[in-house]
Amino acid sequence: MPSTRHLSTALLLLCLLPGQQQAGETDKILLPDMGDSSGSLITPIEEQELGAAFYRSLQGQLRINQDSEVHDYIQSIGQRLAANSDAPGSSFYFFVVLDQAINAFAGPGGYIGINSGLILNTESESELASVMAHEIAHVTQRHLYRAFESASRMSLPTAAAMLAAILIGTQSPQLGQAALMAILAGSLQQRINFTRSNEQEADRVGMQTLVQAHYDPRSMPTFFERLQQSSRYYGRGIPEFLRTHPVTVSRIADTRGRAETYPYKQYPDSQAYRLIKAKLLIMTTNNLKDLRNYFHSLEKQGTAEQRAAARYGLGLIHAQNQQFDAARLIFSALHKAFPDQSHYLTALARIAFETRDYQQALRLYHQARRRHPDNKGIELEYISALLKSGRAEQAREILQPLAHTKNRNPVIYRLLAEAYGALDQQAESHRYMAEYYYAMGQPQQAIIQAKLAKNSRDVNFYLAAILDERLNFFIAEEIERKKQQ
Repeated sequence: MPSTRHLSTALLLLCLLPGQQQAGETDKILLPDMGDSSGSLITPIEEQELGAAFYRSLQGQLRINQDSEVHDYIQSIGQRLAANSDAPGSSFYFFVVLDQAINAFAGPGGYIGINSGLILNTESESELASVMAHEIAHVTQRHLYRAFESASRMSLPTAAAMLAAILIGTQSPQLGQAALMAILAGSLQQRINFTRSNEQEADRVGMQTLVQAHYDPRSMPTFFERLQQSSRYYGRGIPEFLRTHPVTVSRIADTRGRAETYPYKQYPDSQAYRLIKAKLLIMTTNNLKDLRNYFHSLEKQGTAEQRAAARYGLGLIHAQNQQFDAARLIFSALHKAFPDQSHYLTALARIAFETRDYQQALRLYHQARRRHPDNKGIELEYISALLKSGRAEQAREILQPLAHTKNRNPVIYRLLAEAYGALDQQAESHRYMAEYYYAMGQPQQAIIQAKLAKNSRDVNFYLAAILDERLNFFIAEEIERKKQQ
């Protein structure tokens, strides 16, 4: 019998094998629904629950980015694409996985993950957008419904772990071999044909989204072609994206044919794209010395913005090495030259914060919030600065409304727990820490925190009722999870 690792890899290939298609017109594409058109297979609420469980399952298997600027950037690109997709009202959540492997994947409930390795291997922002548009199309065209059909017969934790094993090609400790074997049931050829059609649709619909969001349609075949050409040097270490989305000559030709139907024009990269790439390089490297030499080599090349991105990378390396004066000089010069670029201002705020100049840090964050009121990354950094400088009540006032929205970012729960802890409201602090651990895929720790909240001296009747409900929920899900092990 094959190992579960081999089974999950086989499932991944079965779900995502591509096919061939003919180039078509560039008008709005009306495509057949390849999933459950009746909606009886899984309701929208059930899909959201499965998506949230899927994301929690990933937390224990992948290193998911927690940097607020990286998170805000990938969300901004993703939401721009989603708003121009064929389902603009759908809910999506985009996140970065800190992994050098070149990969991206779409899960249930609109959860879309992009590896840092893929971002760093793109040569333009439109190339990154083309991959994200492709994954959005997998969601809007309901290509995961065949997997949902198997998942619907399982408990929520097991179904989520199963989908994680399929979509990221890893074996979850929460998923038993029997569950994997059950997924393999059915006609192999039928599943391959279905998923070839999926890839055709994802390319077609993704390019349509790309154009409507004002990204370069030629970036899709360009990126595919470069990956295909580079794959000959990988041998057995071929990038995961090519395993899950094999690129054929006909697929490249088809996407290029579609792209050529659009008028040619320049699509400049945003400066945020360059700066986030620089930041991700530093976050994922094991050799800062070589990276510093790399940034030095770029300091006098390209446009003013490209040179600025290289300087920004050097400033981040200085900051990581606690060379704060050198970092401050670089970021100050960059902010003076490009006052509308938020990253230089927040970098200065972080330097002030690290050197314990909290008043200056808060002043700079306040300035950044005023200039960029819709930037969620700046908001979260500002809240962290408020907490560290002893302004817990102010931080709580900003955070509290966020906890009662459709929040998918676990960091908000952790910050709320910290705020309530600083205010000596232990029941609320443990309550939100329980929610944080649950969102991070650690139900046992969530149970411990919920019990600590119940036993806190300041718990009231209303909060006790909430805690009873959540504790029972955590325990029931943990029991179901253990049954499948």
